[in-house]
Amino acid sequence: MIAIIGGSGLDRLSALQKVREHRVGSRYGTPSGAIIEGLLAGAPVLFLPRHGEGHSIPPHRINYRANIAALRDHGVEEIFAVTAVGGIAKTAGPGRIVIPDQIIDYTAGREHTFYDGIDGNLDHVEFGEPYTPATRQRLIAAANAVPLEVVTEGVYGATQGPRLETAAEIARLARDGCTLVGMTGMPEAALAREAGLRYANCALVVNWAAGIGGDPISLAEIEQQLASGMRKVVRLLSAAVQL
Repeated sequence: MIAIIGGSGLDRLSALQKVREHRVGSRYGTPSGAIIEGLLAGAPVLFLPRHGEGHSIPPHRINYRANIAALRDHGVEEIFAVTAVGGIAKTAGPGRIVIPDQIIDYTAGREHTFYDGIDGNLDHVEFGEPYTPATRQRLIAAANAVPLEVVTEGVYGATQGPRLETAAEIARLARDGCTLVGMTGMPEAALAREAGLRYANCALVVNWAAGIGGDPISLAEIEQQLASGMRKVVRLLSAAVQL
């Protein structure tokens, strides 16, 4: 079973033909919202809005463990995670879709592992390639089939939020090698790895990061990029679930 985790701009998946919804809990608490079961382009999928119904949960308060655990318990084996990000590299300007291959975690204070010592279990998962290569290639193949131009690699810098970053912070991320910046990439990717789920990120660039584009970040322009860009993302996902 494939799951799509929707981020900013994709709180609802209107192209999904809804079959039923599941309101569930887990030992880690309650997921962000109901898990929606349905058909996307004729393929069975589950959909979960990361920020909850009405985009009400800020990045640092999302119960990432409950989200991943609930999807795993519903038989999910592969996740396409959609995120809205800022562009740092010149190749990742607003409107571009990026399928990143690496991530750097700058978050703090988030419940970031299932191996918390409560049940006595401990494991150290391999995370050298944080996104499953085969799942990344599936998204890239879907983009080629649409056809839709995507950037096929990138480094996602995961920051705490919910505030946007300072220009100095973005300069630091750039020195570290980040090409994108977002607030929800971690610990979601690591938890999916711990849960044994295949996982890849489909990142829509909605603005230049602070200090990159020259002008102050405009929330109105971000909303405009979300509206137009997410239509392309849904086309990509509709192709990907059929491969």
